[in-house]
Amino acid sequence: MLYDILQDNMTLTKLRASLPIKLSVRKPALALATLSMVLGAFPGLAIAQTVENEAAAPNTSLNVPDGLTMFGSNDPNVRRATAVVNNEIITGTDVDQRVALTLSANRQELSAEDLARLRLQVLRNLIDETLQIQEAAANEITVADAEVEQTYAQVAQENRQSLGDLERYLVQAGSSVQSLKRQIRGEIAWRRLLGRNVTPFVNVAEEEVNDVLERLRAAKGTEEFRVGEIYLSANSQNEAEVAANAARIIEQLQQGGSFVAYARQFSEASTAVVGGDLGWIRLGQLPPELASAVGGLQAGQLAGPVRIPGGFSIVYVIDKRQLLMADPRDARLSLKQLAIAFPAGTTEAQATQRAGEFASAVRTIKGCGNADEIAEQLGATVVNNDFVPAREITSPQLQETLLNMSVGEVTPPFGSIEDGVRVLVLCGRDDPQVAGGPNFDQMMDTMENERINKRAQIYLRDLRRDAVIEYN
Repeated sequence: MLYDILQDNMTLTKLRASLPIKLSVRKPALALATLSMVLGAFPGLAIAQTVENEAAAPNTSLNVPDGLTMFGSNDPNVRRATAVVNNEIITGTDVDQRVALTLSANRQELSAEDLARLRLQVLRNLIDETLQIQEAAANEITVADAEVEQTYAQVAQENRQSLGDLERYLVQAGSSVQSLKRQIRGEIAWRRLLGRNVTPFVNVAEEEVNDVLERLRAAKGTEEFRVGEIYLSANSQNEAEVAANAARIIEQLQQGGSFVAYARQFSEASTAVVGGDLGWIRLGQLPPELASAVGGLQAGQLAGPVRIPGGFSIVYVIDKRQLLMADPRDARLSLKQLAIAFPAGTTEAQATQRAGEFASAVRTIKGCGNADEIAEQLGATVVNNDFVPAREITSPQLQETLLNMSVGEVTPPFGSIEDGVRVLVLCGRDDPQVAGGPNFDQMMDTMENERINKRAQIYLRDLRRDAVIEYN
């Protein structure tokens, strides 16, 4: 059989994009969940949004009597997807278009129950977005139409689309250009508002930065994790419901759902806007419950729901590394690829024979010096790839094989009838230098952004408390 000859049956896989389009900004976004689907990903800077201990948890006791009687049939959890926020209307169409864009980004069918829950979350996000735009206007902060158009054009350019292509994609998804532009306007307005009312009042002392850097150097070699978190707040009254909701989210993620998309829609942490990305952290920086869960995970694994003070967390290990140590995956490889293709209509028996001949011939390759000669004999195509970061080879099996090879060695053949069969010859390798870690300015910026995010969360909480919101 073909797969018996292809020794390890390895295939090059592509990273599955969690979002179809990307919105790029110069700095990590500081909004809490303004863009229900910010189109892009930034490295997270904030620490997990959890309460450090039970004593610090907010008092949620409402002194609800046992055996209460509800007067009337109104269900507060069932609302039409329209609202009036300080006299500004959010229509059902607004909600429909945001939901459609989210579903398109996640590329997954939802049950009727999950779809209803998503609509409520999107409505909450739209309310927050409206409050942020209104607060910016109250502070005489305006966002010119030209700024929105420029950012919208950048979205298309960065995704190699024309403006017409992007518009067609949005319409096909059930959304609209206007919906995306409103998201862009809200994000710019909120970021500018924070830049005026929050950022100037955030201070990080030099001594604090130096202390953190010193602790980093002392911890050299310690394992670090790049962690994603979906945080759902809970209290004694709704704990069971929130836990069930978290379990449903985990089930969807295990079936291939995008962690980034779910974090943006459902996480109540300030990191929701960056897809739940907490950035690189050590276990000691996490609450004990999360540290215990994360410590047993490998890159790409998921855990939860984890009960923590104040709610539940779902954690995802994006990557692992050792602090201030060179990572072999940052090595740059020079590769030569030899490939043969099977003509249309090739049977498996024919492909097996051809693959066997190819596998036998590539064993005679003695480095890149005679690889072209062997390729010519086989009728194989040759592609040279220089300075390929090992980290960008998305098949873990192939990545590990290449990192364990010496210069001149050849990978086992891999492929399929549809994709053809190929091998990679390692022509050279430049190993990474020892990681120097963040410098003073980078650490200062990280600490400032973390504090800005926390104050932004308080700012938005106050706007919600003061808002007059009518549901239709």
